[in-house]
Amino acid sequence: MNQLALPLKLQDHAVFESFWSAGNDAAVACLTDLASGGEGPGCWIWGRRSTGKTHLLQSVCERMGDRSVYVPLADFVDAGAGLIDGLGRRDCICLDDVDRVARHGDWERALFALCNQVVDTGGILVVAATSTPRECGFALADLESRFSRLPVFHLQPLADTDRVRALQMRARHRGLDLPDETAVYLLSRSKRDMASLYDALDQLDSAALQAQRRLTIPFVRQALDL
Repeated sequence: MNQLALPLKLQDHAVFESFWSAGNDAAVACLTDLASGGEGPGCWIWGRRSTGKTHLLQSVCERMGDRSVYVPLADFVDAGAGLIDGLGRRDCICLDDVDRVARHGDWERALFALCNQVVDTGGILVVAATSTPRECGFALADLESRFSRLPVFHLQPLADTDRVRALQMRARHRGLDLPDETAVYLLSRSKRDMASLYDALDQLDSAALQAQRRLTIPFVRQALDL
């Protein structure tokens, strides 16, 4: 099996500066410190879908550049665990959706070997999942033990007021002005998870650029057919 072709393309918005950290300040502070040259084994972040796990892992890699690697395991479950051979040479390895390969024997053995390599080289391992290491259901007890040694952070979903602020931050990062009333309207008429809200904002970005319009409520209603 060939090793994973690197680097994987990161999302252009996935930087620390565009992440609204309300309620998750400790996790963001830890990751920012690690990505900026801090020492430590890394960390494990968990939370339900659309709480920002992927954004934060990719932000670490954006900050660290070629010294790091981002691996979305959910995309490679069927490709074979040989894809991660040799990754332990990187200063920082960010593994997303690690729960998706739990109870896959080849993947668990490969991850255990990777964990040992990271320990031996003094590297950083940042892992994201939908639950804690002990709740992921790993069959290999040694792998669960390795992961359990990492500091664990639970990413909390944003309150509605913070969803508005997060949308406005993302808009500013894209050079857009999203007024309060428009953001509240978008929140009230769209799916409420942040992934869907950000997708809607991406559509508005393209539509506003093409039409040379501001993000008013009438324009949002028309552009998204709300």
